[in-house]
Amino acid sequence: MKIALIGHGAIAGHVAANLPINTRLVGALCRPGRETAARAALSVGSVLAVADLPERPDLLVDCAGHAGLRAYGPSALTAGIEVLSVSVGALADAGFCAELEAAARAGGTRLCLASGAIGALDALSAAAMGQGLAVTYTGRKPPQGWRGSRAEEVLDLDTLTAPMTHFTGTAREAAQAYPKNANVAAAVALAGAGLDATRAELIADPGVTANIHEVAAEGSFGRFRFQIEGMPLPGNPRSSALTALSLLAALRQRQAAIRI
Repeated sequence: MKIALIGHGAIAGHVAANLPINTRLVGALCRPGRETAARAALSVGSVLAVADLPERPDLLVDCAGHAGLRAYGPSALTAGIEVLSVSVGALADAGFCAELEAAARAGGTRLCLASGAIGALDALSAAAMGQGLAVTYTGRKPPQGWRGSRAEEVLDLDTLTAPMTHFTGTAREAAQAYPKNANVAAAVALAGAGLDATRAELIADPGVTANIHEVAAEGSFGRFRFQIEGMPLPGNPRSSALTALSLLAALRQRQAAIRI
């Protein structure tokens, strides 16, 4: 299987270094001016457009966030290239979501969303087939984990001595307000009750050292509560190890004769 990557950061580097057997990296897509950095990080040629990739990939893997998916997702899908992405929060923009769906249909292919930094999405998908599903997502990070986000507008992250909630609303609102921090909220919503029916709460907590994601669901199926304490990729505290691993798992599953 031939793949190309969007991006050349920590997640892209981890994926490139740990590809499953029978998988070959043929190129990477990057922002203008970043070609040399991408080539050095991934040891593969980098280009600025899907059409310029040296070989047509079977799969385009988005490791670059919302901007990367916006830049390259529609053109790849229109060209009939399947896309695997962790930028789930980008679909909170209804217009862009419709653009991606139209491109996939035009190209006779599909956009697949990796589970990223969260689990239990299979249980949520099953629960959504029942009645009365109510879902709440809670994201808890150390104060420094919210640097560069809207949390800085409502909290003094340097002086917190106790957990403080800086956002409550729908998963759609969370994904749009926190594009670099709330992909998990969007993934939970899309798997279960939907972006506008899923509640989200984001917390800065000086008492934790890892990113903690919790999903609580209740409906005709029963109820469950799932919590995961995520660790970062070695050498990059802003990138989730499980996010990178979820992409590798999706690549392996894509070629498996028996899938779960």
